[in-house]
Amino acid sequence: MKDSQETFALPTATRIWRRPIPVAAIILLALAIHAPLLLMEMPATTSYDANLHIFFASHYAHHWFNPWNEKWFGGFSQTTYPPLTHQWIALLSNVVGLTEAFMLVQLAAVVLFAVGAYRFAQLWVDDRAASYAGVLAVFAGSLAFLVYSAGQLPTTMSAPLYFLSLPYLYAWCRSGSWRSLLKGVALTLAAASAHHVTLIFGSVLFALPVLWLAWYDGRKVGQSGTAIVARAFVFAGIAAVGVGIVLLPYWIAIIRHPIEQMPIPHASRSNLMMNWVYGMNYFIVPYGALILALPFIVIKGASNPRLRVLLLAFWVTFLIALGGTTPVPRWIFGRAFEILTYERFTLWATVLALPIVGLLVEDVIDRSPRWGAIGAGAAAVASLGLAMGWLTWSPFRTYSSLNVDSVISFLNRDGHDQYRYLTLGFGNALSKVSTYANANSIDGEYNSARLLPEMTRYGAAQLTSAKFFGVAGMDSLRAMLQHANHYGLKFIFVHDPFYEPLLVFGGWRQVETYESGAITVWSKDDAPPARVIPSDAVPAPWEGLIWGILPVGSSVLAILFVLFMVEPRRVAEQVTIPAQAPERVYDQGVRL
Repeated sequence: MKDSQETFALPTATRIWRRPIPVAAIILLALAIHAPLLLMEMPATTSYDANLHIFFASHYAHHWFNPWNEKWFGGFSQTTYPPLTHQWIALLSNVVGLTEAFMLVQLAAVVLFAVGAYRFAQLWVDDRAASYAGVLAVFAGSLAFLVYSAGQLPTTMSAPLYFLSLPYLYAWCRSGSWRSLLKGVALTLAAASAHHVTLIFGSVLFALPVLWLAWYDGRKVGQSGTAIVARAFVFAGIAAVGVGIVLLPYWIAIIRHPIEQMPIPHASRSNLMMNWVYGMNYFIVPYGALILALPFIVIKGASNPRLRVLLLAFWVTFLIALGGTTPVPRWIFGRAFEILTYERFTLWATVLALPIVGLLVEDVIDRSPRWGAIGAGAAAVASLGLAMGWLTWSPFRTYSSLNVDSVISFLNRDGHDQYRYLTLGFGNALSKVSTYANANSIDGEYNSARLLPEMTRYGAAQLTSAKFFGVAGMDSLRAMLQHANHYGLKFIFVHDPFYEPLLVFGGWRQVETYESGAITVWSKDDAPPARVIPSDAVPAPWEGLIWGILPVGSSVLAILFVLFMVEPRRVAEQVTIPAQAPERVYDQGVRL
């Protein structure tokens, strides 16, 4: 300083602790945390559904415009599951392979989740608190649980796409900007193309609070509430028509064959207070340190009129995520309660809570910048660490890491692919076998697509895990073995000796063993070659064209709109600085 007596006014907001974290830093943090885990292909060996989605993608890689897949259940239509994530995996697999492509798409979903949480939080709180929400989303236990344990890629992709669309819904309702309308609708269509369930529930749990917020903020500055609501109806109408067209083959499949099978038990529907393992798996692990913030979420949300609707949406989602712990989900869904699974609701509840939690972190850091940041960071890391540690500590085990190369080799040689096969004791390794084997299985992991009476009449899921469904599972397996010749079922691969006596008494004989006896191969000598099973569920060729063009096209359109359809720059607001401000005198008269 040339003049030691010169006065410099340095706003305290320039301190590093008081600045919003840039969105680029949030993206880099997400990449730094999750990219190494995904490049190691962890979900392929630790999660339940990763191989299922890789299997779906493998079909699109070979039959892009034909969604009829004969590898499971004697044939089923993949139009019963929105295809966006599977199609992107199929496209990328031409460059890096199926498993690596899955990891890249999952990494994109994780990054979008952090950005989506940040953008959604900006609607409710200031930029600084919103940036904390984006950072906390990177470490969210619910995200780690769905990625590394559940393997639910469509859910983790559709949720951020939908949360990214909501700020455009808000902007359209407030300003009538057609750019916001187009970008919001395009993102909504992409979210529905990734997972329809997110859109169905999100329209109530996410969109309605944002609509109320637009009305609330607009009324404070004299905007017409009727105009805001009318614009929301325009947005909803265009989005509804778009989703109806983009997912038209899905709606046709559901109308033609509604889900009428016996309910299949799922742990997320249990009373989480009656079983500590279920409580850990579906409550403690997904929420992590967020549980400690629940009192603040309730108090802060209830005390601020602008946050009360957000608190209500969070609380309803939170109660639904508890499954059978409370009667609320059963009251809301009725019979559908036995069809839904509830772990995805913890992810949605987390995002709804993060704006308020961002305010908590902001307050803690304001009170004690260094120790507050350390404490908040430690809580976030602990949440992620608990979710990752649970992969080892959990009593639930997957078979994703089972070596099935010998099974695939057997099915691909000597004309064995003329017959159908069954696996017993393979768990979710069944999807890995089906992805790379040429032969077709009479079993499968996607419960909603099952049409065979031997499977739909009983309250059991996969035949490969029949014993875990008790009497219903074993009855379903016995029925299938009795009709083995009808389905051309000749080979059974066993990874659990529990099933071997049933095969012996059923006339099956062991022909080969693999993996030092861990896997045995059983054959039925009089089984005829498999024949095509007629089904009225086969999609029409025009449905295959729609399915192969519109869903992935909606995502490309959303990318182009967001990147190139730039909103007009807003005029900066005038900030008035008080003329009189307290000064602090430091050495040699320099005042700050």
